[in-house]
Amino acid sequence: MGKKDKLVVTRQEITEMDTSWSTQVLVIGAVVGALTGLGGAYLLIQRARKRSELPNLDAKEGLRLGLLIFGLLRQIATLGDDEGK
Repeated sequence: MGKKDKLVVTRQEITEMDTSWSTQVLVIGAVVGALTGLGGAYLLIQRARKRSELPNLDAKEGLRLGLLIFGLLRQIATLGDDEGK
């Protein structure tokens, strides 16, 4: 009975540890994502100023940007996978 109690405590500790690092990863990801979005918006504004027009994305640019972001997220999801090698 004592061994089972120790095993349950060990699992709880592991679960708590998992929650701790996953929260840190989410916070870091959110900050990096926000900074990346801010940088993208800045570049869009600079392009519009050079052209002396309002910032505008047409459907083609929006689709291209969406596909690039999707590809980036897909690459991030496969980081550390050794199965492809």
